[in-house]
Amino acid sequence: MRADKERRRAISREAARRRRRVESDVFGDLCRLLPLRASIRDHLDKPSIIRLALCYIRLKTLLQDDLYVSPFLDLKGTTEAAEETGIYLTILEGFVMVLSLEGDMMFLSDNVGCYLGLTQTELMGHNIFEFTHPYDHKEIKSNLRLSAEEFWSDAKRDFVVRIKSTLSLRGRSTNIKSATWKVLQCQGRAMACAGPFPASCLLLTCRPLPVSHTLLCARTFSSQHSMDMRFTQCDHSVLSILGYPSHELVGRSIYELCHTLDTIRLTKYHVDLCSKSQSVSGRYRILVKGGGYVWVESHSAVVPRVRASKSRTGAPQHLMVLCVTYVLSDVEEPFLQLSVDQ
Repeated sequence: MRADKERRRAISREAARRRRRVESDVFGDLCRLLPLRASIRDHLDKPSIIRLALCYIRLKTLLQDDLYVSPFLDLKGTTEAAEETGIYLTILEGFVMVLSLEGDMMFLSDNVGCYLGLTQTELMGHNIFEFTHPYDHKEIKSNLRLSAEEFWSDAKRDFVVRIKSTLSLRGRSTNIKSATWKVLQCQGRAMACAGPFPASCLLLTCRPLPVSHTLLCARTFSSQHSMDMRFTQCDHSVLSILGYPSHELVGRSIYELCHTLDTIRLTKYHVDLCSKSQSVSGRYRILVKGGGYVWVESHSAVVPRVRASKSRTGAPQHLMVLCVTYVLSDVEEPFLQLSVDQ
């Protein structure tokens, strides 16, 4: 009786070992099919293999339906494709992300780690809501939603979100529990495809907003503002660009100079700036003093006016807005007067 019991146990153990070997072989074969470098595949556990395999199956569905997505999503892993992708990503100064309409991160370019500290394999397959600031979830949901008119029109998307980053100020990677928020500008379009397996997604380029900016040319000016966007200081170069002496702008609101039709855009930019500490305005029009307007784009960040000393750790800090404005056009309709100043 005891010998039979031992024999059954031995048979059961052998069957379990056989199942584990078969399972390991299946996961090994599946892992080798993933379009990743061998050095990355060697460190994947079984849940990660399943998660990444499902992501690439969904991507394959998009690509097989004759939907042109981008060279970033080439799943063949060829050397030529890798070189081309590297060139594009260098030009973009950011990373590429494909989001399902449920918020699943179906794909991220492998340079995402340079910006967030989190690797491509750590993020793919997870939902973006797990890594973004709770106060930004409403805005993300509104951008994931497609109206009937937008469904087939490649609707554009441009929004700012805060996402977890494990990179320290010195560029070192920290633990996810110590992650800070990094502000990203996400630009792209919604894409849909028909066929036997209908699918929709957002194809986005994500660019971290810098804390400071460099004046690149004479058609750029910097300014400082109070939190209600009134000028407190402005470069003298604004005179040659907009016709206003810098002292004449101090105390005035940016809304006084903005074209009326762009007020809604500027208001959204202002709200994003106050809630997320950094923002990009997108293109809007500023009135030129002599008449007409120019198209500009402003990059801004909220910073303390005076850093609190160690002896006054509890003292409130006065905030101000640092703004760099890039002029994108010549003066348009120079004889059109849209304000009392003009």
